[in-house]
Amino acid sequence: MNKILRVDTRTGNIRFVKPTEEEMHEGGRSFIANHLMREVDPGCDPLGRKNHLIIATGLLGDTNLTTAGRLSIGGKSPLTGGVKESNVGGLVGRRMGRMGIKAVILEDVPESSKCYVLVVKNDSAVLVEKPELKWMEASPTIKVLKEEYGEKVGVLCIGPAGEYKLGAAVVATTDHTGLQLRTAGRGGLGAVMGAKGVKAVVFDDAGAKPDTLADPEAFKAAVREVAAIIKADPKTDNRHEFGTPAVLGTCNAIGILPTRNFSSGSFELADEINGDKVAELIVSRGGEGKRGLPCVMGCMIQCSNIFPDPEGKAHVASLQYENIALLGSNCGIGDIDEIAILNDLANEVGIDAIDGGAAVGIAMEAGLLEFGDSEGAKDLLRQVGQGTPFGRIIGSGAVATGKVLGITRIPATKGQAMPAYDPRSLKGIGVTYAMSPMGADHTAGNTLETVKYLDPRGTEGQVAISYRLQVRGALLDSFGVCLFLRPAFVKDPELAARLLNARYGWTLTYRDVQKMFIDCLNVEREFNEKAGIDSNKCDIPEFMREEPLPPFNTVFDVSKAEMDAIWDVKIQEDIF
Repeated sequence: MNKILRVDTRTGNIRFVKPTEEEMHEGGRSFIANHLMREVDPGCDPLGRKNHLIIATGLLGDTNLTTAGRLSIGGKSPLTGGVKESNVGGLVGRRMGRMGIKAVILEDVPESSKCYVLVVKNDSAVLVEKPELKWMEASPTIKVLKEEYGEKVGVLCIGPAGEYKLGAAVVATTDHTGLQLRTAGRGGLGAVMGAKGVKAVVFDDAGAKPDTLADPEAFKAAVREVAAIIKADPKTDNRHEFGTPAVLGTCNAIGILPTRNFSSGSFELADEINGDKVAELIVSRGGEGKRGLPCVMGCMIQCSNIFPDPEGKAHVASLQYENIALLGSNCGIGDIDEIAILNDLANEVGIDAIDGGAAVGIAMEAGLLEFGDSEGAKDLLRQVGQGTPFGRIIGSGAVATGKVLGITRIPATKGQAMPAYDPRSLKGIGVTYAMSPMGADHTAGNTLETVKYLDPRGTEGQVAISYRLQVRGALLDSFGVCLFLRPAFVKDPELAARLLNARYGWTLTYRDVQKMFIDCLNVEREFNEKAGIDSNKCDIPEFMREEPLPPFNTVFDVSKAEMDAIWDVKIQEDIF
Protein backbone atom coordinates (compact mmCIF):
# COMPACT_ATOMS: atom_id res chain seq x y z
CA MET A 1 0.00 0.00 0.00
CA ASN A 2 1.85 2.98 -1.34
CA LYS A 3 -0.30 6.08 -0.85
CA ILE A 4 -2.29 8.10 1.65
CA LEU A 5 -5.21 10.31 0.61
CA ARG A 6 -5.46 13.58 2.51
CA VAL A 7 -8.62 15.69 2.22
CA ASP A 8 -8.95 19.23 3.59
CA THR A 9 -12.71 19.54 4.06
CA ARG A 10 -12.49 23.34 4.47
CA THR A 11 -10.52 24.24 1.34
CA GLY A 12 -11.41 21.20 -0.75
CA ASN A 13 -7.71 20.50 -1.32
CA ILE A 14 -7.21 16.79 -2.04
CA ARG A 15 -3.86 15.12 -2.52
CA PHE A 16 -2.23 11.71 -2.52
CA VAL A 17 1.02 11.49 -0.56
CA LYS A 18 3.59 8.75 -0.18
CA PRO A 19 3.75 7.08 3.24
CA THR A 20 6.92 7.59 5.23
CA GLU A 21 9.01 4.59 6.21
CA GLU A 22 7.52 4.87 9.69
CA GLU A 23 3.97 4.88 8.30
CA MET A 24 4.71 1.83 6.15
CA HIS A 25 5.19 -0.17 9.36
CA GLU A 26 1.79 0.93 10.67
CA GLY A 27 -1.66 -0.25 9.74
CA GLY A 28 -5.23 0.00 10.96
CA ARG A 29 -5.24 0.74 14.67
CA SER A 30 -1.49 1.37 14.94
CA PHE A 31 -1.64 3.84 12.06
CA ILE A 32 -4.48 5.70 13.78
CA ALA A 33 -2.68 5.84 17.14
CA ASN A 34 0.59 7.08 15.69
CA HIS A 35 -1.05 9.53 13.29
CA LEU A 36 -3.02 11.10 16.12
CA MET A 37 0.13 11.46 18.17
CA ARG A 38 2.07 12.96 15.24
CA GLU A 39 -0.52 15.38 13.90
CA VAL A 40 -3.53 15.91 16.18
CA ASP A 41 -3.54 18.13 19.25
CA PRO A 42 -4.67 15.83 22.10
CA GLY A 43 -6.50 18.75 23.69
CA CYS A 44 -8.55 19.53 20.58
CA ASP A 45 -12.33 19.53 20.30
CA PRO A 46 -13.28 16.13 18.79
CA LEU A 47 -15.79 17.89 16.52
CA GLY A 48 -13.53 20.82 15.77
CA ARG A 49 -11.02 21.80 13.10
CA LYS A 50 -7.98 20.13 14.60
CA ASN A 51 -9.29 16.59 14.85
CA HIS A 52 -8.86 14.15 11.96
CA LEU A 53 -11.08 11.29 10.85
CA ILE A 54 -8.82 8.45 9.76
CA ILE A 55 -9.92 5.52 7.59
CA ALA A 56 -7.08 2.99 7.62
CA THR A 57 -6.48 -0.41 6.10
CA GLY A 58 -4.65 -3.08 8.07
CA LEU A 59 -1.13 -4.20 7.34
CA LEU A 60 -2.53 -7.39 5.77
CA GLY A 61 -5.77 -5.84 4.56
CA ASP A 62 -4.96 -6.23 0.88
CA THR A 63 -4.13 -9.95 1.09
CA ASN A 64 -6.08 -13.21 0.83
CA LEU A 65 -5.48 -14.15 4.46
CA THR A 66 -8.83 -15.29 5.85
CA THR A 67 -10.84 -12.41 7.43
CA ALA A 68 -8.36 -9.83 6.03
CA GLY A 69 -10.01 -6.65 4.79
CA ARG A 70 -11.50 -5.44 8.04
CA LEU A 71 -11.21 -1.68 8.26
CA SER A 72 -10.19 0.68 11.06
CA ILE A 73 -11.83 4.08 11.50
CA GLY A 74 -10.43 6.41 14.10
CA GLY A 75 -9.87 9.86 15.55
CA LYS A 76 -10.26 11.62 18.86
CA SER A 77 -13.53 10.33 20.28
CA PRO A 78 -16.46 12.60 21.18
CA LEU A 79 -17.43 10.01 23.80
CA THR A 80 -14.15 9.15 25.52
CA GLY A 81 -12.24 12.35 24.78
CA GLY A 82 -9.27 10.18 23.83
CA VAL A 83 -7.91 7.98 21.07
CA LYS A 84 -10.45 5.76 19.37
CA GLU A 85 -10.31 3.01 16.76
CA SER A 86 -13.49 1.25 15.64
CA ASN A 87 -13.28 -1.82 13.45
CA VAL A 88 -15.73 -2.94 10.75
CA GLY A 89 -16.07 -5.59 8.07
CA GLY A 90 -17.64 -5.06 4.69
CA LEU A 91 -16.22 -4.26 1.27
CA VAL A 92 -14.25 -1.05 1.74
CA GLY A 93 -11.10 -2.51 3.33
CA ARG A 94 -10.44 -4.77 0.37
CA ARG A 95 -11.24 -2.00 -2.11
CA MET A 96 -8.78 0.37 -0.43
CA GLY A 97 -6.15 -2.35 -0.32
CA ARG A 98 -6.52 -3.11 -4.03
CA MET A 99 -6.14 0.60 -4.75
CA GLY A 100 -2.94 0.77 -2.72
CA ILE A 101 -4.44 3.26 -0.27
CA LYS A 102 -3.09 2.89 3.24
CA ALA A 103 -5.34 5.57 4.71
CA VAL A 104 -7.81 8.34 3.95
CA ILE A 105 -7.51 11.32 6.29
CA LEU A 106 -10.28 13.91 6.56
CA GLU A 107 -8.92 17.16 7.99
CA ASP A 108 -10.44 20.45 9.22
CA VAL A 109 -14.19 21.24 9.00
CA PRO A 110 -16.14 23.07 6.25
CA GLU A 111 -17.10 26.71 6.69
CA SER A 112 -20.76 26.03 5.92
CA SER A 113 -23.09 23.11 6.56
CA LYS A 114 -23.19 21.15 3.33
CA CYS A 115 -23.53 17.50 2.44
CA TYR A 116 -20.56 16.08 0.55
CA VAL A 117 -19.63 12.68 -0.84
CA LEU A 118 -15.94 11.90 -1.30
CA VAL A 119 -15.51 9.77 -4.44
CA VAL A 120 -12.19 7.93 -4.53
CA LYS A 121 -10.92 6.23 -7.66
CA ASN A 122 -7.62 4.58 -8.38
CA ASP A 123 -5.59 7.75 -8.87
CA SER A 124 -8.07 10.53 -8.20
CA ALA A 125 -10.55 11.79 -5.64
CA VAL A 126 -13.18 14.51 -5.61
CA LEU A 127 -15.68 15.99 -3.15
CA VAL A 128 -19.15 16.10 -4.69
CA GLU A 129 -21.97 18.07 -3.09
CA LYS A 130 -25.07 15.86 -2.62
CA PRO A 131 -27.78 17.87 -0.81
CA GLU A 132 -30.36 15.21 -1.66
CA LEU A 133 -28.64 12.80 0.77
CA LYS A 134 -28.90 15.10 3.78
CA TRP A 135 -30.65 13.43 6.77
CA MET A 136 -31.09 10.22 4.77
CA GLU A 137 -30.81 6.91 6.67
CA ALA A 138 -27.90 4.56 6.05
CA SER A 139 -29.35 1.91 3.69
CA PRO A 140 -31.07 4.38 1.33
CA THR A 141 -27.85 6.42 1.22
CA ILE A 142 -25.81 3.40 0.17
CA LYS A 143 -28.48 2.36 -2.34
CA VAL A 144 -28.49 5.78 -4.03
CA LEU A 145 -24.71 5.86 -4.25
CA LYS A 146 -24.45 2.34 -5.67
CA GLU A 147 -27.05 3.20 -8.30
CA GLU A 148 -24.93 6.16 -9.35
CA TYR A 149 -21.41 4.79 -9.02
CA GLY A 150 -21.93 1.05 -9.57
CA GLU A 151 -22.87 -2.00 -7.53
CA LYS A 152 -19.23 -3.01 -7.04
CA VAL A 153 -18.08 0.15 -5.26
CA GLY A 154 -17.44 0.19 -1.53
CA VAL A 155 -19.32 2.80 0.48
CA LEU A 156 -18.93 4.27 3.96
CA CYS A 157 -21.68 6.58 5.19
CA ILE A 158 -23.31 8.14 8.22
CA GLY A 159 -26.99 8.32 9.14
CA PRO A 160 -28.83 11.30 10.60
CA ALA A 161 -27.14 10.78 14.00
CA GLY A 162 -23.76 11.49 12.43
CA GLU A 163 -25.07 14.60 10.69
CA TYR A 164 -26.46 15.80 14.02
CA LYS A 165 -22.95 15.13 15.40
CA LEU A 166 -24.27 12.97 18.23
CA GLY A 167 -21.71 11.30 20.47
CA ALA A 168 -22.80 7.71 19.78
CA ALA A 169 -23.01 8.05 15.98
CA VAL A 170 -21.57 5.28 13.80
CA VAL A 171 -20.05 4.89 10.35
CA ALA A 172 -21.93 2.29 8.26
CA THR A 173 -21.01 0.11 5.30
CA THR A 174 -22.18 -3.09 3.59
CA ASP A 175 -20.73 -6.48 2.80
CA HIS A 176 -19.89 -7.51 -0.78
CA THR A 177 -23.48 -8.68 -1.38
CA GLY A 178 -25.03 -5.41 -0.22
CA LEU A 179 -27.26 -7.33 2.20
CA GLN A 180 -25.51 -6.79 5.52
CA LEU A 181 -25.35 -3.31 7.04
CA ARG A 182 -22.17 -3.25 9.11
CA THR A 183 -21.16 -0.43 11.46
CA ALA A 184 -17.99 0.91 13.00
CA GLY A 185 -19.98 1.47 16.14
CA ARG A 186 -17.85 2.48 19.07
CA GLY A 187 -16.61 5.91 20.08
CA GLY A 188 -18.89 8.25 18.11
CA LEU A 189 -16.71 8.44 15.00
CA GLY A 190 -19.82 9.01 12.86
CA ALA A 191 -20.11 12.38 14.60
CA VAL A 192 -16.54 13.23 13.60
CA MET A 193 -17.36 12.34 9.99
CA GLY A 194 -20.49 14.49 10.22
CA ALA A 195 -18.44 17.40 11.56
CA LYS A 196 -16.28 17.14 8.43
CA GLY A 197 -19.40 17.61 6.30
CA VAL A 198 -18.89 14.22 4.63
CA LYS A 199 -22.02 12.11 4.34
CA ALA A 200 -20.29 9.25 2.53
CA VAL A 201 -17.08 8.01 0.94
CA VAL A 202 -17.26 5.94 -2.25
CA PHE A 203 -14.35 3.68 -3.25
CA ASP A 204 -14.20 2.61 -6.90
CA ASP A 205 -11.28 0.24 -7.48
CA ALA A 206 -11.89 -0.34 -11.21
CA GLY A 207 -8.54 -0.69 -12.95
CA ALA A 208 -6.57 -1.03 -9.72
CA LYS A 209 -3.40 -3.11 -9.79
CA PRO A 210 -2.77 -4.54 -6.31
CA ASP A 211 0.72 -4.60 -4.82
CA THR A 212 2.68 -7.81 -5.22
CA LEU A 213 3.77 -9.90 -2.27
CA ALA A 214 7.47 -9.80 -1.41
CA ASP A 215 7.55 -13.60 -1.03
CA PRO A 216 4.40 -15.20 -2.47
CA GLU A 217 5.30 -18.77 -1.57
CA ALA A 218 6.14 -17.95 2.04
CA PHE A 219 2.93 -15.98 2.35
CA LYS A 220 0.85 -18.83 0.92
CA ALA A 221 2.43 -21.23 3.40
CA ALA A 222 1.63 -18.96 6.34
CA VAL A 223 -1.94 -18.42 5.10
CA ARG A 224 -2.45 -22.19 4.82
CA GLU A 225 -1.20 -22.66 8.36
CA VAL A 226 -3.58 -20.01 9.69
CA ALA A 227 -6.48 -21.62 7.82
CA ALA A 228 -5.64 -25.08 9.18
CA ILE A 229 -5.53 -23.83 12.77
CA ILE A 230 -8.81 -21.95 12.44
CA LYS A 231 -10.53 -24.89 10.73
CA ALA A 232 -9.43 -27.22 13.53
CA ASP A 233 -10.62 -24.87 16.28
CA PRO A 234 -13.93 -26.20 17.65
CA LYS A 235 -15.28 -22.68 18.07
CA THR A 236 -15.19 -22.15 14.29
CA ASP A 237 -18.07 -24.57 13.58
CA ASN A 238 -20.03 -23.13 16.49
CA ARG A 239 -19.66 -19.58 15.22
CA HIS A 240 -20.55 -20.66 11.70
CA GLU A 241 -23.76 -22.36 12.82
CA PHE A 242 -24.92 -19.94 15.51
CA GLY A 243 -22.91 -16.74 15.01
CA THR A 244 -21.93 -14.53 17.93
CA PRO A 245 -25.37 -15.04 19.59
CA ALA A 246 -23.96 -18.47 20.53
CA VAL A 247 -22.29 -16.93 23.59
CA LEU A 248 -25.54 -15.52 25.04
CA GLY A 249 -26.35 -18.77 26.85
CA THR A 250 -22.86 -18.94 28.32
CA CYS A 251 -22.99 -15.31 29.43
CA ASN A 252 -26.37 -15.87 31.06
CA ALA A 253 -25.10 -18.99 32.85
CA ILE A 254 -22.02 -17.32 34.31
CA GLY A 255 -24.05 -14.26 35.31
CA ILE A 256 -22.68 -11.52 33.04
CA LEU A 257 -25.66 -10.92 30.69
CA PRO A 258 -26.70 -7.25 31.14
CA THR A 259 -30.29 -7.23 32.34
CA ARG A 260 -32.47 -4.20 33.12
CA ASN A 261 -29.69 -1.63 33.10
CA PHE A 262 -27.03 -3.96 34.48
CA SER A 263 -29.05 -4.72 37.63
CA SER A 264 -28.73 -8.49 37.08
CA GLY A 265 -26.42 -10.83 35.20
CA SER A 266 -29.10 -13.27 34.08
CA PHE A 267 -32.36 -12.89 32.18
CA GLU A 268 -35.42 -15.07 32.63
CA LEU A 269 -36.16 -14.93 28.89
CA ALA A 270 -32.62 -15.73 27.77
CA ASP A 271 -33.74 -18.91 25.96
CA GLU A 272 -35.99 -16.78 23.74
CA ILE A 273 -33.13 -14.64 22.46
CA ASN A 274 -30.07 -16.93 22.47
CA GLY A 275 -28.06 -18.37 19.61
CA ASP A 276 -30.12 -21.54 19.37
CA LYS A 277 -33.30 -19.49 19.02
CA VAL A 278 -31.80 -17.19 16.39
CA ALA A 279 -30.51 -20.14 14.32
CA GLU A 280 -33.78 -22.06 14.70
CA LEU A 281 -35.87 -19.13 13.43
CA ILE A 282 -33.53 -18.42 10.52
CA VAL A 283 -33.93 -22.02 9.34
CA SER A 284 -37.65 -22.44 10.05
CA ARG A 285 -38.71 -19.12 8.54
CA GLY A 286 -36.59 -19.46 5.42
CA GLY A 287 -37.11 -16.72 2.86
CA GLU A 288 -34.38 -14.10 3.04
CA GLY A 289 -33.00 -15.50 6.30
CA LYS A 290 -29.49 -16.93 6.16
CA ARG A 291 -26.79 -17.96 8.59
CA GLY A 292 -23.11 -18.73 8.13
CA LEU A 293 -22.37 -15.58 6.15
CA PRO A 294 -19.01 -13.76 5.96
CA CYS A 295 -18.70 -10.06 6.83
CA VAL A 296 -15.65 -9.79 4.54
CA MET A 297 -14.93 -11.73 1.37
CA GLY A 298 -12.83 -14.82 1.94
CA CYS A 299 -13.68 -15.33 5.61
CA MET A 300 -13.83 -19.02 6.51
CA ILE A 301 -15.47 -18.47 9.91
CA GLN A 302 -18.64 -16.87 8.52
CA CYS A 303 -20.38 -15.95 11.77
CA SER A 304 -22.81 -13.38 10.33
CA ASN A 305 -26.48 -13.79 9.50
CA ILE A 306 -29.61 -12.30 7.99
CA PHE A 307 -32.38 -12.54 10.56
CA PRO A 308 -35.87 -12.76 8.99
CA ASP A 309 -39.30 -11.75 10.27
CA PRO A 310 -42.11 -14.38 10.53
CA GLU A 311 -42.88 -13.91 6.80
CA GLY A 312 -39.26 -14.54 5.83
CA LYS A 313 -38.44 -10.90 5.02
CA ALA A 314 -35.11 -9.60 6.35
CA HIS A 315 -35.44 -7.92 9.75
CA VAL A 316 -31.77 -7.04 10.14
CA ALA A 317 -28.34 -8.20 9.00
CA SER A 318 -26.37 -9.05 10.94
CA LEU A 319 -27.87 -9.76 14.38
CA GLN A 320 -24.98 -9.99 16.85
CA TYR A 321 -24.69 -10.92 20.53
CA GLU A 322 -23.79 -7.50 21.89
CA ASN A 323 -26.73 -5.87 20.12
CA ILE A 324 -29.19 -8.55 21.29
CA ALA A 325 -28.04 -8.06 24.87
CA LEU A 326 -27.96 -4.25 25.03
CA LEU A 327 -31.21 -3.73 23.11
CA GLY A 328 -32.82 -6.86 24.56
CA SER A 329 -32.12 -8.17 28.06
CA ASN A 330 -30.60 -4.84 29.14
CA CYS A 331 -33.97 -3.23 28.33
CA GLY A 332 -35.99 -6.16 29.69
CA ILE A 333 -37.09 -7.11 26.16
CA GLY A 334 -37.30 -10.85 25.51
CA ASP A 335 -38.83 -10.93 22.02
CA ILE A 336 -36.13 -11.55 19.42
CA ASP A 337 -38.21 -10.01 16.63
CA GLU A 338 -38.61 -6.78 18.58
CA ILE A 339 -34.88 -6.75 19.29
CA ALA A 340 -34.14 -7.22 15.58
CA ILE A 341 -36.36 -4.25 14.71
CA LEU A 342 -34.58 -2.13 17.32
CA ASN A 343 -31.21 -3.21 15.92
CA ASP A 344 -32.29 -2.25 12.42
CA LEU A 345 -33.55 1.14 13.64
CA ALA A 346 -30.24 1.84 15.37
CA ASN A 347 -28.30 0.92 12.22
CA GLU A 348 -30.44 3.08 9.96
CA VAL A 349 -30.43 6.25 12.06
CA GLY A 350 -26.73 5.67 12.58
CA ILE A 351 -26.34 5.11 16.31
CA ASP A 352 -24.23 2.52 18.13
CA ALA A 353 -26.52 -0.32 19.24
CA ILE A 354 -24.37 -0.78 22.37
CA ASP A 355 -24.34 2.83 23.56
CA GLY A 356 -27.87 3.35 22.24
CA GLY A 357 -29.18 0.26 24.02
CA ALA A 358 -27.47 1.33 27.24
CA ALA A 359 -29.01 4.81 26.91
CA VAL A 360 -32.50 3.34 26.43
CA GLY A 361 -31.95 1.13 29.50
CA ILE A 362 -31.04 4.22 31.52
CA ALA A 363 -34.16 6.01 30.27
CA MET A 364 -36.16 3.00 31.45
CA GLU A 365 -34.53 3.11 34.87
CA ALA A 366 -35.39 6.81 35.03
CA GLY A 367 -39.06 5.93 34.52
CA LEU A 368 -39.53 7.49 31.10
CA LEU A 369 -40.79 4.10 29.97
CA GLU A 370 -41.09 0.66 31.52
CA PHE A 371 -38.53 -2.09 31.17
CA GLY A 372 -39.79 -4.39 28.44
CA ASP A 373 -41.52 -1.60 26.50
CA SER A 374 -40.26 -2.34 23.00
CA GLU A 375 -42.61 0.16 21.36
CA GLY A 376 -41.31 2.92 23.59
CA ALA A 377 -37.73 1.89 22.82
CA LYS A 378 -38.47 2.04 19.09
CA ASP A 379 -39.88 5.52 19.53
CA LEU A 380 -36.71 6.70 21.26
CA LEU A 381 -34.51 5.38 18.45
CA ARG A 382 -36.74 6.93 15.81
CA GLN A 383 -36.41 10.24 17.65
CA VAL A 384 -32.63 9.97 17.25
CA GLY A 385 -33.10 10.03 13.49
CA GLN A 386 -35.64 12.84 13.72
CA GLY A 387 -33.31 14.98 15.80
CA THR A 388 -35.85 15.73 18.53
CA PRO A 389 -34.42 17.07 21.79
CA PHE A 390 -34.76 13.75 23.57
CA GLY A 391 -33.59 11.84 20.51
CA ARG A 392 -30.41 13.90 20.57
CA ILE A 393 -29.90 13.01 24.22
CA ILE A 394 -30.23 9.27 23.54
CA GLY A 395 -28.00 9.66 20.48
CA SER A 396 -25.32 11.24 22.64
CA GLY A 397 -24.90 7.95 24.47
CA ALA A 398 -25.39 6.40 27.88
CA VAL A 399 -23.34 8.84 29.94
CA ALA A 400 -25.06 11.93 28.54
CA THR A 401 -28.46 10.30 28.99
CA GLY A 402 -27.71 9.37 32.59
CA LYS A 403 -26.50 12.85 33.45
CA VAL A 404 -29.55 14.53 31.93
CA LEU A 405 -31.94 12.15 33.69
CA GLY A 406 -30.15 12.17 37.04
CA ILE A 407 -29.26 8.46 36.98
CA THR A 408 -26.07 7.47 38.76
CA ARG A 409 -26.08 3.78 37.75
CA ILE A 410 -24.38 4.37 34.40
CA PRO A 411 -22.57 1.29 33.01
CA ALA A 412 -19.69 3.08 31.30
CA THR A 413 -16.00 3.85 31.53
CA LYS A 414 -14.20 6.77 29.89
CA GLY A 415 -17.58 8.06 28.71
CA GLN A 416 -18.42 4.93 26.69
CA ALA A 417 -21.11 2.35 27.50
CA MET A 418 -20.07 -1.15 28.45
CA PRO A 419 -20.70 -3.97 26.01
CA ALA A 420 -22.62 -7.10 26.99
CA TYR A 421 -20.27 -8.52 29.65
CA ASP A 422 -20.88 -7.33 33.22
CA PRO A 423 -17.45 -6.97 34.85
CA ARG A 424 -18.64 -7.97 38.31
CA SER A 425 -18.69 -11.62 37.22
CA LEU A 426 -16.07 -11.38 34.46
CA LYS A 427 -13.43 -9.40 36.23
CA GLY A 428 -10.74 -9.55 33.58
CA ILE A 429 -12.90 -7.61 31.16
CA GLY A 430 -13.48 -5.08 33.93
CA VAL A 431 -9.74 -4.49 33.95
CA THR A 432 -9.89 -3.96 30.18
CA TYR A 433 -12.85 -1.56 30.48
CA ALA A 434 -11.07 0.51 33.12
CA MET A 435 -7.52 0.51 31.80
CA SER A 436 -7.65 0.13 28.01
CA PRO A 437 -7.05 3.37 26.12
CA MET A 438 -10.23 2.45 24.20
CA GLY A 439 -12.47 2.57 27.28
CA ALA A 440 -15.33 0.10 27.68
CA ASP A 441 -14.75 -1.90 24.51
CA HIS A 442 -14.84 -5.70 24.52
CA THR A 443 -12.76 -5.90 21.32
CA ALA A 444 -9.87 -4.24 23.17
CA GLY A 445 -9.35 -7.35 25.34
CA ASN A 446 -12.26 -9.72 25.92
CA THR A 447 -11.50 -12.22 28.69
CA LEU A 448 -14.60 -14.36 28.05
CA GLU A 449 -12.30 -16.87 26.34
CA THR A 450 -10.43 -17.40 29.64
CA VAL A 451 -13.33 -18.74 31.73
CA LYS A 452 -12.31 -22.35 31.04
CA TYR A 453 -9.05 -21.94 32.95
CA LEU A 454 -9.48 -18.78 35.07
CA ASP A 455 -12.24 -18.18 37.62
CA PRO A 456 -14.15 -15.24 36.10
CA ARG A 457 -15.40 -14.14 39.53
CA GLY A 458 -11.97 -14.34 41.13
CA THR A 459 -9.36 -11.59 41.14
CA GLU A 460 -6.20 -13.66 40.63
CA GLY A 461 -4.54 -13.29 37.24
CA GLN A 462 -7.11 -10.89 35.82
CA VAL A 463 -4.75 -7.94 35.32
CA ALA A 464 -2.12 -10.04 33.54
CA ILE A 465 -4.64 -11.70 31.22
CA SER A 466 -6.23 -8.36 30.33
CA TYR A 467 -2.82 -6.97 29.38
CA ARG A 468 -2.02 -9.98 27.22
CA LEU A 469 -5.34 -9.74 25.41
CA GLN A 470 -4.99 -5.98 24.92
CA VAL A 471 -1.68 -6.49 23.12
CA ARG A 472 -3.21 -9.26 21.01
CA GLY A 473 -6.18 -7.03 20.17
CA ALA A 474 -3.88 -4.25 19.01
CA LEU A 475 -2.10 -6.70 16.70
CA LEU A 476 -5.30 -8.03 15.12
CA ASP A 477 -6.80 -4.55 14.67
CA SER A 478 -3.56 -3.36 13.08
CA PHE A 479 -3.34 -6.37 10.76
CA GLY A 480 -6.87 -5.71 9.48
CA VAL A 481 -8.17 -9.15 10.47
CA CYS A 482 -10.96 -10.46 12.69
CA LEU A 483 -10.50 -11.00 16.42
CA PHE A 484 -11.60 -14.59 15.84
CA LEU A 485 -8.24 -15.22 14.14
CA ARG A 486 -6.51 -15.08 17.53
CA PRO A 487 -6.23 -18.91 17.96
CA ALA A 488 -3.76 -19.01 15.07
CA PHE A 489 -1.41 -16.54 16.76
CA VAL A 490 -1.83 -18.22 20.13
CA LYS A 491 -0.82 -21.61 18.72
CA ASP A 492 2.01 -20.25 16.60
CA PRO A 493 3.08 -16.71 17.59
CA GLU A 494 5.79 -16.74 14.91
CA LEU A 495 3.04 -16.57 12.29
CA ALA A 496 2.66 -12.84 12.90
CA ALA A 497 6.25 -12.13 11.83
CA ARG A 498 6.14 -14.64 8.97
CA LEU A 499 3.07 -12.99 7.45
CA LEU A 500 4.49 -9.47 7.65
CA ASN A 501 7.90 -10.52 6.33
CA ALA A 502 6.39 -12.38 3.38
CA ARG A 503 4.05 -9.50 2.56
CA TYR A 504 6.60 -6.67 2.77
CA GLY A 505 10.04 -8.24 2.59
CA TRP A 506 10.85 -7.28 6.15
CA THR A 507 13.04 -9.29 8.54
CA LEU A 508 11.06 -8.96 11.75
CA THR A 509 11.32 -11.41 14.61
CA TYR A 510 8.48 -12.43 16.89
CA ARG A 511 9.86 -10.03 19.51
CA ASP A 512 9.88 -7.18 16.99
CA VAL A 513 6.21 -7.74 16.22
CA GLN A 514 5.37 -8.01 19.90
CA LYS A 515 7.07 -4.67 20.54
CA MET A 516 5.17 -3.00 17.67
CA PHE A 517 1.85 -3.58 19.39
CA ILE A 518 3.02 -2.94 22.93
CA ASP A 519 4.24 0.37 21.51
CA CYS A 520 0.81 0.92 19.93
CA LEU A 521 -0.85 0.65 23.34
CA ASN A 522 1.74 2.95 24.87
CA VAL A 523 1.20 5.61 22.18
CA GLU A 524 -2.57 5.43 22.79
CA ARG A 525 -2.03 5.86 26.52
CA GLU A 526 0.31 8.80 25.96
CA PHE A 527 -2.23 10.52 23.69
CA ASN A 528 -4.96 10.00 26.27
CA GLU A 529 -2.82 11.37 29.08
CA LYS A 530 -2.05 14.47 27.01
CA ALA A 531 -5.80 14.76 26.35
CA GLY A 532 -6.37 14.82 30.12
CA ILE A 533 -7.28 11.15 30.65
CA ASP A 534 -5.07 9.91 33.49
CA SER A 535 -5.15 6.11 33.45
CA ASN A 536 -4.36 6.12 37.17
CA LYS A 537 -7.77 7.73 37.75
CA CYS A 538 -9.69 5.35 35.50
CA ASP A 539 -11.89 2.82 37.27
CA ILE A 540 -15.06 0.79 37.09
CA PRO A 541 -18.25 2.74 38.04
CA GLU A 542 -18.73 3.09 41.77
CA PHE A 543 -22.02 1.17 41.81
CA MET A 544 -20.29 -1.91 40.39
CA ARG A 545 -17.85 -1.95 43.32
CA GLU A 546 -20.69 -1.65 45.84
CA GLU A 547 -23.83 -3.22 44.35
CA PRO A 548 -23.82 -7.07 44.27
CA LEU A 549 -24.80 -8.53 40.92
CA PRO A 550 -27.35 -11.36 40.93
CA PRO A 551 -27.36 -14.31 40.52
CA PHE A 552 -23.92 -14.75 42.15
CA ASN A 553 -24.01 -11.51 44.17
CA THR A 554 -20.54 -10.47 43.12
CA VAL A 555 -18.99 -7.01 43.08
CA PHE A 556 -16.01 -5.81 41.10
CA ASP A 557 -13.16 -6.06 43.60
CA VAL A 558 -9.94 -6.02 41.62
CA SER A 559 -8.14 -3.28 43.51
CA LYS A 560 -7.26 -0.02 41.84
CA ALA A 561 -3.63 -0.53 42.86
CA GLU A 562 -3.54 -3.87 41.02
CA MET A 563 -5.06 -2.33 37.90
CA ASP A 564 -2.69 0.64 37.96
CA ALA A 565 0.19 -1.83 37.78
CA ILE A 566 -1.08 -3.34 34.51
CA TRP A 567 1.58 -1.63 32.40
CA ASP A 568 4.28 -3.18 34.59
CA VAL A 569 3.22 -6.74 33.66
CA LYS A 570 6.28 -8.73 32.58
CA ILE A 571 6.46 -9.52 28.87
CA GLN A 572 5.78 -13.21 28.29
CA GLU A 573 6.77 -15.37 25.35
CA ASP A 574 3.10 -16.22 24.75
CA ILE A 575 1.86 -12.63 25.00
CA PHE A 576 -0.24 -13.09 21.87
